[in-house]
Amino acid sequence: MKILGIGNAIVDVICKVDDNFIIKNNLTKSTMKLFFDENEFKNLLTDLKIEKTISGGSVANSIVGLSQLGDKAGFIGKISDDEFGTKYEEGLKKESVEYFYTKKREELPTGTCLILITPDSERTMCTFLGTAGKINEDDVSCDAIENSELIFLEGYLWDEGEPKKAFNKAINNANKVAMSLSDLFCVDRHKPHFLNLVKNKLDIIFANEQEITSLIEAKDFNEVINFSKQLKKLIVVTRGEKGAVAIQGEEIIETGIKQNLKILDLTGAGDLFAAGFLHGYINKLSIKESLEKGTEMSSKIIQQIGARL
Repeated sequence: MKILGIGNAIVDVICKVDDNFIIKNNLTKSTMKLFFDENEFKNLLTDLKIEKTISGGSVANSIVGLSQLGDKAGFIGKISDDEFGTKYEEGLKKESVEYFYTKKREELPTGTCLILITPDSERTMCTFLGTAGKINEDDVSCDAIENSELIFLEGYLWDEGEPKKAFNKAINNANKVAMSLSDLFCVDRHKPHFLNLVKNKLDIIFANEQEITSLIEAKDFNEVINFSKQLKKLIVVTRGEKGAVAIQGEEIIETGIKQNLKILDLTGAGDLFAAGFLHGYINKLSIKESLEKGTEMSSKIIQQIGARL
């Protein structure tokens, strides 16, 4: 298999809201908030009109993108044997992704992410991880990892205890490891651990400008460039309006953004960018071509609602 994703298996529930809803519920626009209380999470949903329900999770979105591009891709993520869990599994199979997980009835339900889209197309996420956050090393198949050219992990998955053990098992058995830093809050919560992973364990790192700047506490983007050059790994940074840049040793490759897009929803822009880039990488395209493929994929996804093409 070309690529195996390991991440949070989460069903996305997409709703349109106004800015007042974000303020009233003490949410920070454009970020992801974790909910640990199922009832508090359900209360948020009570007044909302659901636009779309779709299998999601950051790395899973990337893996589906890769499968749509014709790559042989697989996924590991923990679900429960419930309605959302069944929907989740069907969603992956429909996209020809090999799912390396056998569901059973868990104490906690399948994870859910409420994606709130405001009129400015920004997305604010409220996530109840449910059983997805309970992934452990027994859930991670060594065979699947060893038989993949590359594994792709998400920072969202990294947490103390069992998920960390699953993460380490995956890294230790992998041929090559790519990881997305996922989210600014994620980076701030796990900074020393993420820094260690970036410096010592990963081959390819995906981040947006905010995340990588925060990780290394850089004052400006030049510091990010210098840090990345010294690492001698492949660091891929998305920079919003400024496009994207890949740094590998002394080499710096940039690409611009696509113009005149009708942006509806920024959910999944980073996930699909990673899919396009990794498609280029595993098919031996140049870094410039890989960046362009990433940009093409993210440009497509932001012109529709939801994170799956």
